[in-house]
Amino acid sequence: MSKILAFSGSARKNSFNQQLVSIAARGAQADGAEVTVINLKNFPMPIFNQDDETEQGMPEIAQQFKKLVSEHDALLIASPEYNSSCSPLLINAITWASRANTPDEVPLSAFQGKYATIMAASPAALGGLRGLVTLRMLFSNIDVTVLPKQIAIAHAYSAFEQGKLIDEIKHNQVREMGAKLHKLLTRLNPDIE
Repeated sequence: MSKILAFSGSARKNSFNQQLVSIAARGAQADGAEVTVINLKNFPMPIFNQDDETEQGMPEIAQQFKKLVSEHDALLIASPEYNSSCSPLLINAITWASRANTPDEVPLSAFQGKYATIMAASPAALGGLRGLVTLRMLFSNIDVTVLPKQIAIAHAYSAFEQGKLIDEIKHNQVREMGAKLHKLLTRLNPDIE
C-alpha cells in the first residue's frame, strides 16, 4: 500500500488549505492509499538558521517532521500564497527536512524519489496560483517529481462549507487528484499495493 503524507502550508485555525488538502487525502484513502494527515501547527520548528543548526543540531520537532517525510512515498500539499510565493511556514518545514542529520547522510535524502501533488486556496481571485509556481520550482530542485495537475481555489471564504467545497465539481476534482497520486504510485511500484 502506498503511503502519502498530507499537510498544508498554513497553521491557521480552520485553514482553507488544511481543509483542501484533507479533501484530496480522502480521495487518496478511498482509492486505497495509507494517508497520514498532519497539521504543521503541531510541528513548531524554529526559523532555520545554519549557525543554530551547527551549534545545537536539528531540533527534535524538525527530526520528527523529517522522519514522516522519509517514511512516506509521496506528498499531498496545499499552500496559501504569500507575496506571490508559497508560505514561509511551508518553506521553513521543507528546509529543515532537507537537512542532513549525520555526516554520512545523503543530502536531501528525505525527499529523494518522492512524488507530490500541489494545490492552493486563497480569498484572492487567482486562488493562490502564483504560489504554486514557486512551490513546484522548489520541489523540482530537491528531487521531488510534482504531478502536472494542480488546482487553485479562488474566493476561499465562500468556497468551503463544513470541510467540503461547495462546488461539487471542484470538490470531486480535488478528491480525484489524491486518487491519481495513489494510482501513479501503484503503477510505478505494484509491490506496494
